[in-house]
Amino acid sequence: MTAEDEALVGGMANAGAVFRRGTVVDRPAPRNARVLHTYLLALEEDGFDAAPTPLGLTADGREQLAFIPGDVALPSFPDWAMTKAALESVGSLLRRLHETSAAIAVDTQAEWPRDLADPKGGTTLCHNDVCPDNVVFRAGRAAALIDFDLAAPGRPLWDIAMTARYWVPMLDPGSAAAPYPFGLDAPARLRILADSYGLSAGERAELPGVIEQATEVCRAFVARRVADGDPVRLQALAERGGWERWDRTQTWLVEHRKTFTAALLS
Repeated sequence: MTAEDEALVGGMANAGAVFRRGTVVDRPAPRNARVLHTYLLALEEDGFDAAPTPLGLTADGREQLAFIPGDVALPSFPDWAMTKAALESVGSLLRRLHETSAAIAVDTQAEWPRDLADPKGGTTLCHNDVCPDNVVFRAGRAAALIDFDLAAPGRPLWDIAMTARYWVPMLDPGSAAAPYPFGLDAPARLRILADSYGLSAGERAELPGVIEQATEVCRAFVARRVADGDPVRLQALAERGGWERWDRTQTWLVEHRKTFTAALLS
């Protein structure tokens, strides 16, 4: 790191290892960086201007991407990031990503990460980690997605479920209290996300169950990282209520499944 470098905060996987140098972001490259860069360039060529532009790879295992200006919400999340307009813009941006991705052939021979991937697989490359830390805002609306490290083939509905977990959020009120503004109406916000994305009736009926499955996959992901001794995940687990928080959230999702389904289909 040089005196001209600016450390970029946010996220867990690359905490303390991402820097901005003028218009360039320098960060650790994922193992599948070459095929991922090919995908990002294809997105840009097909008219999707809301993802990082790859600039190259370095000999020491890092990647360089064009910096995307704007604001990123970090916990505790500010009120401006959780407005109805902000949520609608996230849904619309995700729809744009999926529509563009649908026209890009996925390299099925590539080593896509399975950490948060759709267990059913699919033909659309999903982001899989559209959390507030990975959405760039301008004037209160989602303008770009960053950090595609966990992208993998799957169903668009899986990506929506993952996004709902963070943006509704699909957490019991006790778990949501610390990082999110008070009083967010989960059923209403889930409906807003579905409306702004343009989900069909069949997809709406299926979504609550997919969110439950996505929560199980996320829990297993955390468990693997904790078992491997990941200090960042260990600290986050301790600070956020441990496994009791996960138990509470999963129970809450099941108990409120009918409520979410009714909100989506009403």
